[in-house]
Amino acid sequence: MASNILGFLSEKNILVTGSTGFLGKIFIEKILRSQPGICSIFVLLRANDAESAKIRFKSEVLKLELFRTLRELHGDSFESFVFEKVVPVVGDIATDHNLGIDTERSREDLWRNLDAIVNIAASTVFNDRYDISLNVNTKGAENIVEFAQRCRKLQILLHVSTAYVVGRKSGRIKESCLNLGNTKMGGKECEDKSNPPRSLDIEAEFGLLEKTQLTLQASSTIHTGSTRSVKDAQVKRLKELGLERARMFGWPNTYSFTKAMGEMLIQKLRGNVPVVILRPTIIESTLAKPFPGWMEGTRTMDSVIIGYGKGQISCFLADPELILDLIPADMVTNAMIVAMAAHAYQNDLFIYHIASSVANPLRNSVAADEAYKYFSKHPCVGTDGNIIHVKQLCFLKSMNSFRRYMHRHYKAPLEVFGVVNKVLCCNFTERYKRMLRRYNKVMCLAELYEPYVFFNGRFDITNTEGLWENMSKEDKKEFNFDAKCIDWVRYFSNVHIPGLVKYVLK
Repeated sequence: MASNILGFLSEKNILVTGSTGFLGKIFIEKILRSQPGICSIFVLLRANDAESAKIRFKSEVLKLELFRTLRELHGDSFESFVFEKVVPVVGDIATDHNLGIDTERSREDLWRNLDAIVNIAASTVFNDRYDISLNVNTKGAENIVEFAQRCRKLQILLHVSTAYVVGRKSGRIKESCLNLGNTKMGGKECEDKSNPPRSLDIEAEFGLLEKTQLTLQASSTIHTGSTRSVKDAQVKRLKELGLERARMFGWPNTYSFTKAMGEMLIQKLRGNVPVVILRPTIIESTLAKPFPGWMEGTRTMDSVIIGYGKGQISCFLADPELILDLIPADMVTNAMIVAMAAHAYQNDLFIYHIASSVANPLRNSVAADEAYKYFSKHPCVGTDGNIIHVKQLCFLKSMNSFRRYMHRHYKAPLEVFGVVNKVLCCNFTERYKRMLRRYNKVMCLAELYEPYVFFNGRFDITNTEGLWENMSKEDKKEFNFDAKCIDWVRYFSNVHIPGLVKYVLK
């Protein structure tokens, strides 16, 4: 039986943003490997010119081991095969409604030929500068839907969001739209009639950002410090602004806040464009294809696993009985492709959670146990050549207990060291400052991750299960995104942690 999904991809022209990111690379590889009959994959890249864009794609994407299977399949003709299909396009999603594509001929070519647009581009740093997050995650979403409206034969626009656009919810969370202007404030503020919940005005957020930037620019002209110190102060203020605005409206961080506003704008502006919004939870290493365990960079929980294996972390801020909602990256890209094929030409908005907390819940304690077993059996080696022995990870079940632990074991000794340093004529000032920066960084990260490690919601997957059930046996095998099939013990011990050690810890 012919595959409906492979049939959909055949001879199609697709525009992809975010192709140099973790998920974008896996998406590109999956399509090239599964459907070599695709016509063109246009990849939007920031670069000076077309040749620079091609060089960037080769160095940041094609050289990776992720493409090992394709490279073995095509041998010496690997690059020629890829560039018969992949067309680098110079542009930037955050620039304007033309996506920063300068030449009219290039824009017209895309508007005339595109069958699908896949928007993966995002600023995923939780506390990124507000200007970067707002322009990429919010303005970028607006720009992509405006661009899509000018495509003459577009079948589908797929926008990758995050499940955490819902804010600090608990209970079972449905796959439903975010209402434009609605905030995520709850509790006493919403119940107090004299202090009604704030309405979110996205245009006003851009106005506030512009005003803040002008103020920072004006203050920099009269600042007497070094250029670097002025720049650092500006970056610090823009990061603070993002978190302030997010938390004021009920989101835990700048990332989820700006992604939520992006969704709101897509819903408002899509017109007759068929749209799929995919909301993955915490994306981790590949489960199966192109091979198990491929990873790039450190995701939400991986810095803890790596620090634990290196003997730098002995305690973890989390409730061991709460659910950790992870999903392997290849399952996310499979769901992306299936959803595109399922809803081509359907003039509506479709939302899917790609999550595991309902279908196959994973407790924090399981992840910790498997990390302990793995590093006990395969210990890391320190820079001094000695084996690093790990102990069972202990859990700190609240921010208060975490603060007490950090003060007792780090802050109090650091304060004593600061006094000693002054007594010794400040001979250890640089070391003291370095240790203080490290302590402050840990506390900052704890504040950022606290809403996730203590998240008490579970993401409903009714729509996602319906998508899965309508697939053929052949397509389920090739495009698996069924979280029920994941053996979490095996995934951590045989796939994810070995992948971290190989690709990240190095």
